[in-house]
Amino acid sequence: MSQSSRRSFIQKAAAASAGVAAVPYFHTAARATYASPNDRFKIGCIGVGSMGTGDARGHANFGDIVAVCDVDSNHMDRARNDEKIGKGKADAYKDYRQLLDRKDIEVVSIVTPDHWHTKIAIEALQAGKHVFCQKPLTLTLQENLLIRAACKANPKLVFVVGTQQRSDKDRFLRAVNMAQKGLLGDIKRITCGINGSPTGGPFEKGTPPQQLDWDMWLGQAPKVDYIEKRCHYEFRWWYEYSGGKFTDWGAHHIDIALWAAKLTEQGTGPIEIDGRDAKHPVEFKDGNPTVDNQYNTSHDFNVIHKMPNGLEIVVTSRGRNGLLIEGSKGRIFVNREKIEGQPIEENWDKDAFTPEDLVNLYKSKKFEGHKQNFYTCIREGGLPVSDVYSHLQTMNMCHLSAIAARLNRVIKWNPATEKIEGDELAASMQARVQRKGFEIPVVG
Repeated sequence: MSQSSRRSFIQKAAAASAGVAAVPYFHTAARATYASPNDRFKIGCIGVGSMGTGDARGHANFGDIVAVCDVDSNHMDRARNDEKIGKGKADAYKDYRQLLDRKDIEVVSIVTPDHWHTKIAIEALQAGKHVFCQKPLTLTLQENLLIRAACKANPKLVFVVGTQQRSDKDRFLRAVNMAQKGLLGDIKRITCGINGSPTGGPFEKGTPPQQLDWDMWLGQAPKVDYIEKRCHYEFRWWYEYSGGKFTDWGAHHIDIALWAAKLTEQGTGPIEIDGRDAKHPVEFKDGNPTVDNQYNTSHDFNVIHKMPNGLEIVVTSRGRNGLLIEGSKGRIFVNREKIEGQPIEENWDKDAFTPEDLVNLYKSKKFEGHKQNFYTCIREGGLPVSDVYSHLQTMNMCHLSAIAARLNRVIKWNPATEKIEGDELAASMQARVQRKGFEIPVVG
């Protein structure tokens, strides 16, 4: 598809109904038609800043990176000439649509700021690419619906999310297995310690550096003056582009909590979210910050999600980073450094963490590294261990946490309809106005 025809298609799709129609879905994930398992994929990397550089180097183990893209030409040029990425041979683009138009590219890696993930991922699927996208996958609850519809409309394409804790056998997979096997008894409470966002500002407004396309970087977000601390890594601490720690670490730890509790299927989730115990570094009105030159995501919060079965999942900035899983028989704590608690010390799972258990957690695939699992699924079919559908359940809770915290109140959620009920203002925050020219395609 040419760049002009792609733009025309995107404009027509964006003008379609904002609702997402149901799409019949039968998962028959791609079986690539390569001559042998040694054939290498042709990969394009969109977003090659700090995290994007690390991911690109990881992808290079499984294919040849033939194109890189970034709205910051410094990032783009560095990646193109990196001996582990472009090797001085990859083509370089500032507009990701030029990369997606490449017929030879089979796989794309998307490691942009959060507010760009959904649009680029959907357009990549429409262009017939397998997708690796970093977490958090979406900016809003509405984007969850858009991504799900696009994936169901393209069932032969493999889509994996960069929640690599799902590939940590010795800590997170062990914790999930213990909980799922009932070794901790009935799970009563899971506390997700995700730390609080930093505070900062007021920051000086200025002129974007020459190498940065600031308008393209902003994308669907409102047009505002350039502030260095809005951009690149620091975008995380502005609700305009992210969800602060709710989506940053929340995308990791809430994911593990829901997996452990067997609440990853569509239609599951909280029915009540209490955000009254949350503070922000700037004043808010009707859920929005009243100043535009300071970090605005919450730095101090304790949000409580109540599930229909009585389970409570607490999302908090207080205490240790990690998950405390409390059951009727025992409790364990797990993070990226350790797993501990009486059930671990006494090895309660000595007969219940078998190779078969790992295969079950890996959706009938052998245990292997996160990106390797992605490429295995492209070759063999099947869902990756970090699949898009379960991740969207996590993102529902991440976004609901942020909405409840921004409004400092209790909100009600219907997991079946995926709508906020009984609160017009909170419900209006399920979606955002997308800036003209940067609308997200609607599939279905």
